[in-house]
Amino acid sequence: MSTSAPSQSTESLPDIGLEAEIGQMLLVGFRGLTADTDDPVVRAIGEGQVGGVILFDVDGPSESPKRNIASPDQLRELVRNLHEANPGSPLLVTVDQEGGKVRRLKEKHGFTATPSARHLGRLNDLSTTRKHALTTAQTLADMGIGLNLAPSVDVDVYPDNPIIGGPERSYSSDPELVVAHATEFIRAHHEHGVLCALKHFPGHGSSREDTHVGFTDVTETWSEAELLPFSALIGRNLADAVMTAHVFNSHLDPKFPATLSAPTVTGILRDRLGFDGVVLADDMGMGAIALSYGFETALEAAIGAGVDILPLANQTEYEGDIAKRAAAVILRLVTDKKVTRERIHESYRRIYRLKERLHPAATRN
Repeated sequence: MSTSAPSQSTESLPDIGLEAEIGQMLLVGFRGLTADTDDPVVRAIGEGQVGGVILFDVDGPSESPKRNIASPDQLRELVRNLHEANPGSPLLVTVDQEGGKVRRLKEKHGFTATPSARHLGRLNDLSTTRKHALTTAQTLADMGIGLNLAPSVDVDVYPDNPIIGGPERSYSSDPELVVAHATEFIRAHHEHGVLCALKHFPGHGSSREDTHVGFTDVTETWSEAELLPFSALIGRNLADAVMTAHVFNSHLDPKFPATLSAPTVTGILRDRLGFDGVVLADDMGMGAIALSYGFETALEAAIGAGVDILPLANQTEYEGDIAKRAAAVILRLVTDKKVTRERIHESYRRIYRLKERLHPAATRN
């Protein structure tokens, strides 16, 4: 099935109002193996307060092995009920299913194991990468999941990197090999109508620290070579969405990490690389953001930088009404003219275009 982006004029966008447009920008993590009508996430979806959800197998705050995923049948039913709760624009259901150590759908829950990116890159057999990607894509399509938050197209600059190299999430230290294997991964997903998000822009492979834990500075280790996979895949029209990294690089922006940085997101990704699709942040609750910036400051800066979707994964601290609080903050930013109404509508336009490309199985309601 083709997933190439259709042309879309803003005039054809449904007029849903400011608050609903803000809701489309919020991607929320939640607790529960089922989705009953009285669940907070179901109410939020039904009231247009969130545009998407992110699924996890474990619950970070409680360290419980139960969160959203127990078996294929259970997950399929959960996702179906989430879609049914949505009255308007299709719900964006997402998951991190890279393969190797970073996968939420594990074999202990009845799913097929897939190897890490590093393993596939070292094997360097594109047909094998494609085979495993097809398995992943078929599984996600069968579950009703429309967006895989993968592949990682970070270049393996520092093999002991605690967030990329250590967990074997990069295909290679050679940007061209990263592009070749990521291309197979994405095209396999597109064959099953599943979209992909390239991560982590502008490159996380050279970091020595973990952005989940705290401030991560790549000023002295990052290089332009880390942009090459993003540039190449955008040029091939294979970037459905791009996820930002929370890495700080004073050469790119002396004030903010990439997720909050207009020179990085708008200046490099949009203006220089020509990407006008959806930009989503890495989880806004991660230590690199939450421990260094206030909630309102982070939301204002991310939106101002050009980020369209703000993931609130609820994996550091759990807040059942996090979407409501975030929406109130963003609405106040607009009212106070710190964020323009046009900027919100710009994100809504991009998100709407992305959702138009979702396979019917990932929008069933």
